[in-house]
Amino acid sequence: MSVTTPQPQAQQTESGLLSTRPVWLVGILATLAGAVVTEAFALVARAAGVPMEAASPGATEAAEIPVGGFFGGVVFWSVAGIVLAVVLARWAEQPARTFTVTTVALTALSLAGPAVAPDTATSTQIVLAVSHVVAAAVVVPLLARRLSHVRR
Repeated sequence: MSVTTPQPQAQQTESGLLSTRPVWLVGILATLAGAVVTEAFALVARAAGVPMEAASPGATEAAEIPVGGFFGGVVFWSVAGIVLAVVLARWAEQPARTFTVTTVALTALSLAGPAVAPDTATSTQIVLAVSHVVAAAVVVPLLARRLSHVRR
């Protein structure tokens, strides 16, 4: 009779893979994923005929949102999220919870921008607001999952 011993798994689970990487690296990967998904959402909206022109507060007229603009916006704002995650990983008692509460509040606050954008079609305002939620729905859970593995 032969006895076989179980072999270690060759692949790590997603949770295990995330938990072993530096917070900043998980943040970069989450940002890239969020940026791609958000840009894809914007491209679908553009193809559906949503005008991609928006005006910033104080602008006299709407300007074209270029292809790649949503990707760039996600990358730009996610840098602040990565910095926040790194700081919380270092000093917060409950980094995942603090990060999630803070980023959900900031995402909700960010919805005010599209809502008050002057000279911007309502359909564009909706796409802009939903794009904030789409980006957060990708980036926040991935970083929060990583932060849940921080050990003191």
